[in-house]
Amino acid sequence: MPKMKTHKGTAKRFMVKKSKKGTKVLKRTDGQDHFNSRESGKTKRNKRTDNVVSLPLQKTVVKALPYS
Repeated sequence: MPKMKTHKGTAKRFMVKKSKKGTKVLKRTDGQDHFNSRESGKTKRNKRTDNVVSLPLQKTVVKALPYS
């Protein structure tokens, strides 16, 4: 049986972290690519952190990234 293929678009957008407590899927905050100087300080600060995705989306992402 051939190896499963990694979905490259998903691999670029999400990070899968594994620990003793379980699997966590992280995603960067949206809208960080262009012209962030106009954002308020609160918005800029919040964009620096990664967000944990919801459980249904987490299951989908883990299926799309079989070897991570």
